[in-house]
Amino acid sequence: MRSLFLAGLLLAGLTATVRPADAADVRMFIRHEVADYSAWRKTYDAFAGMQRKLGVTRQAVYQSVENPNDVTVTHDFKTKEMAKAFTSAPELKSAMEKGGVKGTPQVWITSQASK
Repeated sequence: MRSLFLAGLLLAGLTATVRPADAADVRMFIRHEVADYSAWRKTYDAFAGMQRKLGVTRQAVYQSVENPNDVTVTHDFKTKEMAKAFTSAPELKSAMEKGGVKGTPQVWITSQASK
């Protein structure tokens, strides 16, 4: 019984250190204010196909609990080069203008920290 318990602990430790297969190699965070969230969201959703063409593998949208027009978006990429290319794509700039993004977005690119 004791060896079964120890084997279970070992297995739990191994699974806790294995990186999930769908984990992002690179995650970009973009925070900006928009003029009208509903209008922005329609433009954002219409841009989904272009996101995929530009290397986005997963995305998520968050709103501030204090201000629904304060939006933070995450985009996952396979490489930092793909993430950087995405930020300079003319299609992205055009979509952000069309969506009513106000001011200059805060953008930062991350990778998963090692233990």
